[in-house]
Amino acid sequence: METWDAIRSRRNVRNYADRPIPTEHLDRVLEAARRSPSANNWQPWDFVLVTDRARLTELARVWQGAAHVARSAATVAIVAPVPQDDRQRELIQYDLGQATMSLMLEATDLGIGTGHASVADQDLARTLLRFPEGRFCAYLVALGYPADRPLTPIERPNRRPFDEVVHRERW
Repeated sequence: METWDAIRSRRNVRNYADRPIPTEHLDRVLEAARRSPSANNWQPWDFVLVTDRARLTELARVWQGAAHVARSAATVAIVAPVPQDDRQRELIQYDLGQATMSLMLEATDLGIGTGHASVADQDLARTLLRFPEGRFCAYLVALGYPADRPLTPIERPNRRPFDEVVHRERW
C-alpha cells in the first residue's frame, strides 16, 4: 500500500477476526515505531508486545475503554519514563504520539487494524507487563485483522473540511 493510501485507510478498529498476525509483520510494526523521530533522539519508549490470550484479557482491564484489547490478536503497550518535569512530560507525549502513529500506519500498510486505548490502572499494567519502577504504561495499541471490512481508503472521512482547518500565511 502506498503511504497516502495507508493514511486514508487507517481507522480505529475494535472488532478483530480470529486470525493471528505473522511474527514478521508484528516485528515490522514494532520496527516502524522504534524508528520514529523523537526530541534530541531521546527515544523515551519501550514496547511490550502481548499476544497471550489470557494476558490480553487481563490487560483490557486497565481502562474502561480498552475492551477491544481482549479481542485483539496482539497489543503493544507503550511504556515510557515517568517525566521529571513539565517539559519532559510534553516531550514524552509528543514523541509517543509519533511512535504510535508510525506503528499504526505500518500496521495499516499490512492490512492490520489498530485501536488505541489509555491506561488508568498503572498498578495492574505493571503487574501484567512487569515494567520497572520509574516507568509508566502510556498507551495500548491493539492489533488485529478487521472483522467487518478490510482497510481501504476512506473517500468521505468524518473530518472538518480542508478549507476550514488549513490557513495559509495567517489565520
